[in-house]
Amino acid sequence: MSLAATAWRAVPGHAPVRPAPTPSPVPATPAQGLHADTAALLQVDGVSLEYRTPERVVRATHRVSFDVHQAERFVLLGPSGCGKSTLLKAVAGFIPPVEGAIRLDGRTVTAPGPDRIVVFQEFDQLPPWKTVKQNVMFPLLASRTLGRKEAAERALHYLDKVGLAQFADVHPHQLSGGMKQRVAIARALAMQPRVLLMDEPFAALDALTRRRMQEELLALWDEVRFTLLFVTHSIEEALVVGSRIALLSPHPGRMRAEINSHAYGLESLGGDDFQATAQRIHRLLFEHEEGVVQ
Repeated sequence: MSLAATAWRAVPGHAPVRPAPTPSPVPATPAQGLHADTAALLQVDGVSLEYRTPERVVRATHRVSFDVHQAERFVLLGPSGCGKSTLLKAVAGFIPPVEGAIRLDGRTVTAPGPDRIVVFQEFDQLPPWKTVKQNVMFPLLASRTLGRKEAAERALHYLDKVGLAQFADVHPHQLSGGMKQRVAIARALAMQPRVLLMDEPFAALDALTRRRMQEELLALWDEVRFTLLFVTHSIEEALVVGSRIALLSPHPGRMRAEINSHAYGLESLGGDDFQATAQRIHRLLFEHEEGVVQ
């Protein structure tokens, strides 16, 4: 894939992004044009978020806007402290915006709900006294989504999807960190949420396990086609996992640009286009000078 085929949309108030010259005849496509004929599933509209410390009120994000469409893998990418995890928590309904609105299926998000399930980065997000199958069943039963028999069947179905059906009756302490994350993903998908929210879910894993988890997540998406909102501070991971990427500026987080990355994947790693795009994203994220990013 050539750089000209990657769509870059500069956000007003920031320097425009100009693709490097390339002999490819393929024109760049505006990022917002990919879904022009379909309504967004998730809308984040001018959202500002704040949190209070003992000394002051801190603005985490400032008037951030983006849309996520059905079956899209949308990544929030930015440096530490840019508010990307706070945005994810706001989409989950844990934090109310001080400005703007978040809408799912056209309805304003005001509280947590089973239509938005979060997978966190911590390994120990599974109750240790429950077996793997019981962990996956638990939210289905607690939300009264399914009866016990149906919940057990669905739990086994999604454990099979993540390759852990044979571990259904063991307890979390008997699993590796990567296996625990796969159980957490199975538990989330078993709820069949409208949006799966993942907050740096592989950040604490070693490099080899992280790469394998990325492979498994993409393979699972190919099969199930869930809608994903994914937070990371890794440029490489954003390009591999995402079909579209929102770049957030350093604190407070503002939208700097939106990038179509659907043509990249694990097979792109090490390629010239992949590396050039990664370098361009790095410059855009950390460029402080005014003018055009070269």
